[in-house]
Order: sequence, then structure tokens, then C-alpha cells
Amino acid sequence: MSEQQLDEWQITLVQKKAELEACQAEQQLISCMGCEKLLDCTVRDAYVQAVYDSMSKGTGGGFEF
Repeated sequence: MSEQQLDEWQITLVQKKAELEACQAEQQLISCMGCEKLLDCTVRDAYVQAVYDSMSKGTGGGFEF
């Protein structure tokens, strides 16, 4: 999917996913589950929020699949 076809929620999701993957690579992890900061991580929290926002298009519910 090209960036021109993405809406603002999907663009944010792609950006947050890249940030999360960069953090995992920096920590030499393939998943956040092995990270000691798992429950207190702003990078992961921002990614999870971006996932929900991309599904609900920012309306806080009623996901579009």
C-alpha cells in the first residue's frame, strides 16, 4: 500500500510501528515481551494506541475491518 492510499491513522500506525521495531532492534529483542520496561514503555504504549486508533479511525470504538 503506498503512502498516498493511507489515511492519517494508518500513517501514524506505520510510524509508530517503525519506532517500536527500532527500539526492539536497539534492545536486541524480537518482541517486547522480553523487555524489562514492558509495562512502563511509552514507545509500546504509543504503538498500541496507534493500532486502536487505526482500527476505529479515532472514534474510540466501532472498529472498521
